[in-house]
Amino acid sequence: MDWTTLLQPGERLVWEGRPAPRCYTMRNWRHALFGVILLVPTLYWQVVALQLAAVYHLPLIPWIPLPFLLAALYLALGQLFVARLEWENVFYAVTDRRILAQRGFLRVRHLVLDLDAVGSFVLKPYGEELASLRIVAVDSSTTLVLSCIEYPRLVTRHLEAAMAATGRLAGQEPPSSAGETG
Repeated sequence: MDWTTLLQPGERLVWEGRPAPRCYTMRNWRHALFGVILLVPTLYWQVVALQLAAVYHLPLIPWIPLPFLLAALYLALGQLFVARLEWENVFYAVTDRRILAQRGFLRVRHLVLDLDAVGSFVLKPYGEELASLRIVAVDSSTTLVLSCIEYPRLVTRHLEAAMAATGRLAGQEPPSSAGETG
């Protein structure tokens, strides 16, 4: 990924990466499992509706369960397929000033969070060296998720350094202003 178009003058790239493909694709496996479970009754409902329409000459009956069947199909298989296609466009980077993320399937979006605005982060481990990282801004209005990154400590080290510089690391006093006297 070429980040030069998004970098500000003098900004230096300190880390870049992308999610692990299998982890990124299967990160919502619980939704897929729910979709498979939902698919069985909706498929049965659709078959019964088709039979009722044939017997009673009611052409609108099969349309009733169709949205539920399509939703179950999307949950079971579609979301996994879309996630795999989206993975092609997902990239992450940390600079000396900001965190950058690119994602999107049909429309690529760029997400940016200043390192000075990082208030906290949560590491959700999937394995020894695989995790997702949820970064929350100080104002709590912005949350940036770096899904399924390998070697997440490389990223958290930069986040901790940025939080220490702004005094937001637990157990630290905020940095004093240069002109203050005690």
